Amino acid sequence: MLQSFGILPEFHDLFGKLHQVSQDVALSLLQSLGVDAASPEMLAQAIAARRARKLVPETSVLTFASPLDIQPAQPHLPVEIVYRWESGTTLIRRGSLDAMRCLPQKAPLGYHRIDVRCGAEQASAYLTITPDHAILPSCRMNGLAVSLYSLRSARNQGCGDFTDLKALCSWAREYLHSDFIALNPLHAIPNRQPYNTSPYLPTTTLYRNFLYLDLEAVDGCPALPSFAALREAECVEYEKVARLKLTLLRLCFRKFLRQGESPSFDVYRAKQGPSLRLFAIYQALDAAIHKAKPDVWLWQDWPAEYQHPQSPAIEDFAAKHPRTVLFYQYVQWQIDLQLAAAQKHAVESCGMKIGLYHDLALATDRSGFDAWAFRDFYAKGCRVGSPPDDFAPEGQDWSFPPPNVERHRLDGYRLFAHAIRNNCAHGGALRLDHVMRLFRLFWVPDGVKAADGAYVRDNASDLLRILALESVRNNVLIIGEDLGTITDEMRAGLHDAGILSYRLLYFERYGDGRFKHPHEYPQQALVCTTTHDLPTLAGFWTSHDIEVRKSVGLILDDAGYEQQKKQRRVDKERLLQALAETNTLMGPVDIDATALPDVVRDAVMRFLQLTPSWMFAVTQDDLTGFRDQQNMPGTTWQHPNWRHKMPVAIEDLVVTILPR
Repeated sequence: MLQSFGILPEFHDLFGKLHQVSQDVALSLLQSLGVDAASPEMLAQAIAARRARKLVPETSVLTFASPLDIQPAQPHLPVEIVYRWESGTTLIRRGSLDAMRCLPQKAPLGYHRIDVRCGAEQASAYLTITPDHAILPSCRMNGLAVSLYSLRSARNQGCGDFTDLKALCSWAREYLHSDFIALNPLHAIPNRQPYNTSPYLPTTTLYRNFLYLDLEAVDGCPALPSFAALREAECVEYEKVARLKLTLLRLCFRKFLRQGESPSFDVYRAKQGPSLRLFAIYQALDAAIHKAKPDVWLWQDWPAEYQHPQSPAIEDFAAKHPRTVLFYQYVQWQIDLQLAAAQKHAVESCGMKIGLYHDLALATDRSGFDAWAFRDFYAKGCRVGSPPDDFAPEGQDWSFPPPNVERHRLDGYRLFAHAIRNNCAHGGALRLDHVMRLFRLFWVPDGVKAADGAYVRDNASDLLRILALESVRNNVLIIGEDLGTITDEMRAGLHDAGILSYRLLYFERYGDGRFKHPHEYPQQALVCTTTHDLPTLAGFWTSHDIEVRKSVGLILDDAGYEQQKKQRRVDKERLLQALAETNTLMGPVDIDATALPDVVRDAVMRFLQLTPSWMFAVTQDDLTGFRDQQNMPGTTWQHPNWRHKMPVAIEDLVVTILPR
């Protein structure tokens, strides 16, 4: 019954414990999926409707070898199909059912429509034709992973920007021979600290954060005030930087308007379509309402007439504030221009094989633009989380809404494809945070503890094929962050789809805790030491992360603290053993050193470079010996998450880093 709607009736957590989904949770999830399960009879009707024969599914995502699923009531009658290609041309085919199930020869890749007729039956449907798999690397490549906001320089305006990124590309290519720069998600966020600075909980995954603009590179920028205090601040001051940049961008926009028409701007707006204009209206509304009522921060607290994007009041507002709406579109255009210039610099000027490597967040803020504008594409009455594991024995509640699987399918996955396409723009690789989302997510109904949720399946084969299509069209490698609870079936599906695995040194171990040797890493993967939620090498070696967790109250007693310290020493001994066994450790090591020994850091880099994996990345924090990780899970105001600046300015990297 449950599996008819994608709900798995049971699951194993990371410890191997079997969890049965309760009836109450199952009913809550069915309600979130829009299924009327008020009585056994109503549920039976819903199941029958789901399983009912259709002439053709509302959406088909096929490779060239896949047959169309046509099921007419009278299969002996001839079938007519009108193919409406995305180019605007059409093709009409008629013939027997078996012949019409095959796609036409030389059918183009892309997002199309079909009209199918058989006797008195007729139906229209989405048809997406995709390649067999995403593009794969042609050679081994190495790169540098950075948090763009954290870059220091003598010229930026309080946080790292696209001009800093170009300078970093030049340095990384010349001195590290880097083929790519891996970036944090650049999604638009509210830029309010401490609760709204995570790039992994954006207001939208479609558009980007203006904080990364270099104002001096914007045409018409006036003379800048001093940003010295913000540049020299220990951490990124999101609100102060955002306020100043928006003020100056409005001055640039006024000059832009005085200059007259811009064909480039018009082309950008046309390409983005209605979603860009709606995003601009949302931002203009958010600013206007907050200015009138400073205690209103969420769209759920807006006046009722503005809480739905299709409300007539929305268009009335846009008609009364056309310049403000245009301004926010202009800001996104400026971001697009500067990001395009950074990618061009990385590939054409520096000679990087990939250039920029982007990151697509799993989440979207439940009080952000995506949840306001595309609410039908999110399930109601539940949120995403994860089952019990080592880090969270009671499970995790991530507090954002899961996708409405059926709504995405009925729309031909157009919104999903739009997000992938926008995040591929001006890059050569794209990482998907928590790639297991393509197969299933852990849903937690409202009012239920995180550990008592259930897994809900998505249409993985369709989503993987769309990823392959966007990969080929945009010439972008796809990396899937597959850390955590992942099945062999998922790994095989990702591999066959050409998605690179994401392997971290800390997690690549045998069952007894020993580190795996380089030759045991997969070829179709990116390897790295750590990620934003885990300790840096220096933090790991000095147990700094454990000390921080204790100081902010994440470790509740002395016994737990001592146990973590003891386990860390064991892990360090195991790491040294693996390094010694692979002949990558080139000298003696003091295991109790209060700083990360250079010999250990260099040995780890050599160790990972010995893997057969196609891609290797070193993080900026491991390169500079920084101890703090960018995010301490389980904290907000207790820790400066997503605000740490790189300890070394870009101009000083050669002097500081290379002597090591």
